[in-house]
Amino acid sequence: MFFHPTFIILIPGILFGIYAQAKIMGAYKKYRNVPSERGLSGAEAAAMLLRSGGADDVAIEQIGGQLSDHYDPRSKVLRLSSDVYHGRSIAAVGIAAHEAGHALQHANDYLPLVIRNGFAPVASFGSQAWIFLFFIGLFFHLPGLAMAGVIVFTFVVFFQLVTLPVELNASKRAVAMLTESGAIYQEEIGPTKAVLRAAALTYVAGLVMAVLQLVQLLLLTGDD
Repeated sequence: MFFHPTFIILIPGILFGIYAQAKIMGAYKKYRNVPSERGLSGAEAAAMLLRSGGADDVAIEQIGGQLSDHYDPRSKVLRLSSDVYHGRSIAAVGIAAHEAGHALQHANDYLPLVIRNGFAPVASFGSQAWIFLFFIGLFFHLPGLAMAGVIVFTFVVFFQLVTLPVELNASKRAVAMLTESGAIYQEEIGPTKAVLRAAALTYVAGLVMAVLQLVQLLLLTGDD
């Protein structure tokens, strides 16, 4: 079971994931050293976009870590890593704008985000529960229990599927808002898109890996 041939199915997903991580780290390291011509910090750019989008009630906080930036819809707080919060680079402004895009999605009840947020608790449960159901069912030759694990894992796959358009839309909003507000100049649009495309690739890789793992689980269940 531990060295089943179906594990080969996961290899493309693993390689794609490594490539995606290398792309985002490469783009971030490259453009974190390219100053934004307006001289705005990530926090300042995010605040500007939130005000212009009518989301003044969203707080902006600094957190630790690298590329740990995220928007928390429950507390309506946009949390930026130190480099992004204080950074005055293309990378910092682009990432901060992306997270501001999520806040504006929330403020405007963007449907895919509403679905993702509503489904998040189910996906969180599924990400922990499926492995116990599946492997206990496989070990004790209980195909019904193993299939229950597969069904629960589909919650995780669905969450990844819904997450992708949410992330792509946030990046699209970010570039549009930065351009329209004058936070970045025309020649900075390409580098900003490069950072956000690299970030989006990690979500594509996550979805690909989840789908491949679902295929593998179905094959393992069929062999039991």
